[in-house]
Amino acid sequence: MQHWARRLEQEIDGVMRIFGGVQQLREIYKDNRNLFEVQENEPQKLVEKVAGDIESLLDRKVQALKRLADAAENFQKAHRWQDNIKEEDIIYYDAKADAELDDPEGEDVERGSKTSTLRLDFMEDPNFKNKVNYSYTAVQIPTDIYKGSTVILNELNWTEALENVFIENRRQDPTLLWQVFGSATGVTRYYPATPWRAPKKIDLYDVRRRPWYIQGASSPKDMVIIVDVSGSVSGLTLKLMKTSVCEMLDTLSDDDYVNVASFNEKAQPVSCFTHLVQANVRNKKVFKEAVQGMVAKGTTGYKAGFEYAFDQLQNSNITRANCNKMIMMFTDGGEDRVQDVFEKYNWPNRTVRVFTFSVGQHNYDVTPLQWMACTNKGYYFEIPSIGAIRINTQEYLDVLGRPMVLAGKEAKQVQWTNVYEDALGLGLVVTGTLPVFNLTQDGPGEKKNQLILGVMGIDVALNDIKRLTPNYTLGANGYVFAIDLNGYVLLHPNLKPQTTNFREPVTLDFLDAELEDENKEEIRRSMIDGNKGHKQIRTLVKSLDERYIDEVIRNYTWVPIRSTNYSLGLVLPPYSTFYLQANLSDQILQVKYFEFLLPSSFESEGHVFIAPREYCKDLNVSDNNTEFLKNFIELMEKVTPDSKQCNNFLLHNLILDTGITQQLVERVWRDQDLNTYSLLAVFAATDGGITRVFPNKAAEDWTENPEPFNASFYRRSLDNHGYVFKPPHQDSLLRPLELENDTVGVLVSTAVELSLGRRTLRPAVVGVKLDLEAWAEKFKVLASNRTHQDQPQKQCGPSSHCEMDCEVNNEDLLCVLIDDGGFLVLSNQNHQWDQVGRFFSEVDANLMLALYNNSFYTRKESYDYQAACAPQPPGNLGAAPRGVFVPTIADFLNLAWWTSAAAWSLFQQLLYGLIYHSWFQADPAEAEGSPETRESSCVMKQTQYYFGSVNASYNAIIDCGNCSRLFHAQRLTNTNLLFVVAEKPLCSQCEAGRLLQKETHCPADGPEQCELVQRPRYRRGPHICFDYNATEDTSDCGRGASFPPSLGVLVSLQLLLLLGLPPRPQPQVHSFAASRRL
Repeated sequence: MQHWARRLEQEIDGVMRIFGGVQQLREIYKDNRNLFEVQENEPQKLVEKVAGDIESLLDRKVQALKRLADAAENFQKAHRWQDNIKEEDIIYYDAKADAELDDPEGEDVERGSKTSTLRLDFMEDPNFKNKVNYSYTAVQIPTDIYKGSTVILNELNWTEALENVFIENRRQDPTLLWQVFGSATGVTRYYPATPWRAPKKIDLYDVRRRPWYIQGASSPKDMVIIVDVSGSVSGLTLKLMKTSVCEMLDTLSDDDYVNVASFNEKAQPVSCFTHLVQANVRNKKVFKEAVQGMVAKGTTGYKAGFEYAFDQLQNSNITRANCNKMIMMFTDGGEDRVQDVFEKYNWPNRTVRVFTFSVGQHNYDVTPLQWMACTNKGYYFEIPSIGAIRINTQEYLDVLGRPMVLAGKEAKQVQWTNVYEDALGLGLVVTGTLPVFNLTQDGPGEKKNQLILGVMGIDVALNDIKRLTPNYTLGANGYVFAIDLNGYVLLHPNLKPQTTNFREPVTLDFLDAELEDENKEEIRRSMIDGNKGHKQIRTLVKSLDERYIDEVIRNYTWVPIRSTNYSLGLVLPPYSTFYLQANLSDQILQVKYFEFLLPSSFESEGHVFIAPREYCKDLNVSDNNTEFLKNFIELMEKVTPDSKQCNNFLLHNLILDTGITQQLVERVWRDQDLNTYSLLAVFAATDGGITRVFPNKAAEDWTENPEPFNASFYRRSLDNHGYVFKPPHQDSLLRPLELENDTVGVLVSTAVELSLGRRTLRPAVVGVKLDLEAWAEKFKVLASNRTHQDQPQKQCGPSSHCEMDCEVNNEDLLCVLIDDGGFLVLSNQNHQWDQVGRFFSEVDANLMLALYNNSFYTRKESYDYQAACAPQPPGNLGAAPRGVFVPTIADFLNLAWWTSAAAWSLFQQLLYGLIYHSWFQADPAEAEGSPETRESSCVMKQTQYYFGSVNASYNAIIDCGNCSRLFHAQRLTNTNLLFVVAEKPLCSQCEAGRLLQKETHCPADGPEQCELVQRPRYRRGPHICFDYNATEDTSDCGRGASFPPSLGVLVSLQLLLLLGLPPRPQPQVHSFAASRRL
């Protein structure tokens, strides 16, 4: 076998030496040494410059934010409240007006308000990816808020003055994107004006639930939610509670910590989480699913619930926010005030705020609930029906904002958010936020107002930040990344969410963006702590096509971005320390090389693919490379490579590499007969963006990415020494390869290492494309006892004295070449030729398992948190639709239900059935307009295999009980191949478990969350905390009362339901709205 292995090695090396042209390309570079300079990437200087540029970019947005916040506070202070203000008094552009007018199912309920709505003209703006009007602001008001209420009209009145400040900000900084004021009343005023992106279903957008607003409106929170599940909680009330808890969870961000428990006589967590956990997307999903399993039984025991909550908040042995502490209790009512619990845990300092929620229609005395909230610096709310849930589960933020308002200028600090999806189509953004305070006083000598007016925000698109980073000087495997205090990436080449839900931030941890190891954990911690650093590490990287793992050396350098919560890092392979910069000052040479890009030269010089880069501002991009090349040529006929509208570095390098690769054709490829060695094509790809494929006809079957930096073969060749084989990609679910017309090939590539003095770099990759069928025949000959292909075969068998081989004895022996990822490259079995490219376990599960068990391969498992999955079909849960409320026996016996709940239930079902597809279980994505067939985000488990540390050659026996199976395996030198010779399986006992390589869906959203929270990753919260102020007035703590509707109201509602006419919307009446004198 070792003899066969040497023959295979020699054949591969011989072909690559003749056709690859590595040595010849080195000589070509040296011959053209006067046409380029060697530049150095200095990591520390690079990362500090980029960090400084990002800091300057964000600082300009900060100055605009401060001007807006100051102006808003002054405008509101000068505004005179009008009790008799009318809709026709206010003229503004309603961003949803056009959509509502065009709604074929819309009624005339809101038509009267349209008379005060401006009709604007818009122009397309590529910076916003939208049509905008720079002369006006737009206003968005949530669907469940009445536009004609006095509070809203006064809000529209005073915020109109912000328009001029928005416009002036843009004049000073034309790069500004969305400027937004999110009001605590729910009104959003943004600039420039653009029509609202109307969803296909009910619009649930409310600025107060956006990640940036939540972060700017209050300091971080430690929250314990306790839910009364005693027997008195009837079916309707329990459903209201479940929905309320889910809505409450949506008001939390990644800076917050939370736990949820249910209680009756005893208290217990609803999920597997036994302590406060970070309120990230995955943990909140666990809570939401667990809450649906709550069942009502037993008697009410407030003491058990509150003691559990206080114990949770006093646990100092866990990671938590360590700022605002609060308990949110949902109940249908009770008599016990549990004063002894508050005296023991919370008085006299009252460091924990208590918020109480009376849920459902009932006749219980709510005084104890009001007392609990008022004596513990909290607030009392009522949720009589589903319509009150959203508004009353977010109003607590106003209470938490009091210490911020009272702190004044000290609390006026700009914070930068996590990455999230812009609701107006800008893509991924971060937002700078600044709270806006109410500076009014009710009268001379009165206490200072402690209401937060809202939050001012300015968006920065991630693409604008990326433009400040080096594009192509870092090489194919170098990159810049940035993380925040949570360890989430702001910039990273692997930040590619397949789906985004604008209600949730995009939270990809640095250790999930890359393959986690101890070195990266240390780097992440240092960056979060705001330190500088540099470290060279040996680590694992995943290939671009996510099929392979390579062990590589990388240099990490990082610095903090001052005045922000971000830290910037730079990753460079050692071979990217230097790069080439073309210097084509000779215009005659420019023209000569440029001619080799013309399609007329392809027949003699080979086909050229050019990387679709931003060479010039006026270059029209296209996904079709032929069309892109045509656009490029047409533009180059109008401008020169030195034009100011073009990127001279990219253009000069592209044209230089065009000439360099053409010389390779001239010196090596053109005079060789590819058929002699059964080659379909030869190729070269360069850092400059050229991929040249020879002969021209081979380009018809070229499927690699025309951008070398995005081609898996290119990046892997740079990271590996020797020859890298890449079989055609085959999915196990698809049909086998069709070996027709000699078009199926195996790519073999290697990097060209160039040494110029003491500087070493890898500016290109060259390779060949093997004819699969011809090389499969050649493989059998090379692994046989024949010395050449024309020598006659000699029959050998188990009883003969000659050695068996892979050609003659292919009925007894299985001979294969497998690459370092475990994929089949070549086989001596004709029936396996169409399985080339498949994971070998799908071809021979028993043999692949033996190779793994004998350490030829190592397995690496990781999780893709950015995947997209098809929606699951709804299950058949019963004969009757559960979207309709079915009263229980207890409801029938409850007079209060007959007088209120029945009518309100029907009324709410009419209005909110449009929003919630199963009444209380809303799908946010669908409600906000996504098609029902749209893919949703999910977690996929990925498994890759790579070569282990076993010796180059190994023999072993697979024990199959009554029979056994001998195999030999040997690594081929200077390649990524494993040569395996094995006896064919003779008995069924040899069938073993199959190793899986394909990506699989994780129904539990990745690794067990209950286990992950026991070892939380290092993070730091915001540097500031405002949770206490001695001057806070806590007397406004909720005095709501439940008034059952009269018989006349009930009759009116029933008539409206029968007629199908929705009533005119009425303003939401609650304590905070009533107390807002704007």
